Amino acid sequence: MPARIGVPGETRPGETRVALTPQAAGRLVSEGFEVVVAQGAGATATFEDAAYEGAGASIAPSAADACRGAAVVVRVNAPTADDARLLDEGAVHLSFLQPSASTEALKVMLERRATAVSFDLVPRISRAQGMDALSSQATVSGYRAALAGAERLGKFFPMFMTAAGTVPPAKVLVMGVGVAGLQAIATSRRLGAAVKAYDVRAAAKEEAESLGATFLDLGMAAEGVGGYARELSPEELAAQQRALADEVAASDVVITTAAVPGRKAPVLVTASMVDAMGPGAIVIDMAADSGGNCEVTKPGEDVRRHLALVVGMSNPPAGMPTHASFLYARNVTNLLALYAKGGVVASDWSDEIVVGATVVKDGACTNEAASSLLGVPYAPIVAAKVEASAT
Repeated sequence: MPARIGVPGETRPGETRVALTPQAAGRLVSEGFEVVVAQGAGATATFEDAAYEGAGASIAPSAADACRGAAVVVRVNAPTADDARLLDEGAVHLSFLQPSASTEALKVMLERRATAVSFDLVPRISRAQGMDALSSQATVSGYRAALAGAERLGKFFPMFMTAAGTVPPAKVLVMGVGVAGLQAIATSRRLGAAVKAYDVRAAAKEEAESLGATFLDLGMAAEGVGGYARELSPEELAAQQRALADEVAASDVVITTAAVPGRKAPVLVTASMVDAMGPGAIVIDMAADSGGNCEVTKPGEDVRRHLALVVGMSNPPAGMPTHASFLYARNVTNLLALYAKGGVVASDWSDEIVVGATVVKDGACTNEAASSLLGVPYAPIVAAKVEASAT
């Protein structure tokens, strides 16, 4: 009997994405799996139930029915504790778990001896690029941030030469030149803005300049592990804010994308910096859900501060659910191939990607950071030894 893959849909308020598109579901069906999708799970991403059925999937009347009997369950967001209770004993669960924010759900998964896999823990190595959902969704977020700035700004982004006079291009400052920041730069440039970029990673300079941005070198570097920036010390952060104050004040749009994995987002734009911005200036804070890069940010809200507007973008990819789901579903099928193939669950416990992305397995916590959060022993995955056959 083929292994069943369940798609229960999302329970996070405002979420519009879905973990599998009809195309991805069809691919898994062709590989020998049974795919069951909860009724309406893809509707907000423009994927109708009929499209899933046309791809060979079945439609279940509820999330519980989609999970019942499923060897694998896939979501976008981390499940709640109640969502986790829908899992069958020993099921494999894939989503953006973010262990620090999912402790109650992980406790349930430990009880159910589930295998919990988190996309935010997939190692940043070349072989895992097709599984890197953080990058695929950051691409959507960066694009959306630039559009949000252009939409709210009371000025043109491009330069216009008209009979009534010349209109200068908008000045955009992008803070944080990761995947999201690069896409924000590229989109702002395509819209015709004059773009400056800043990042504490020295490697970001060449990437930003390749897209036509002017890179701000403030004379400090904070290279971290895995291509991320490390957290700045209080003294470094204060120096950074002082150096950036004039650049922020001179910008029409400031897009902030800075994040440190597992920690609150660093404050790059203080309230006093917002107060110094010109009439109609915009701050688009993409780090709103993790605390915000702007001191006055409120997730999901537009905050008017003096002459400027601070936009706290909450869950940016949900604003473009069709393509965000398309990219995420590709990541799901690529990562799932390391845990299940040919219609059966067959996890490769010798693979470094599997080891890195797995949080709990068979009633044990296999992620050291998560074990501390949960207060349970750390049980690292040890690949089974394969005995050589006699010759």
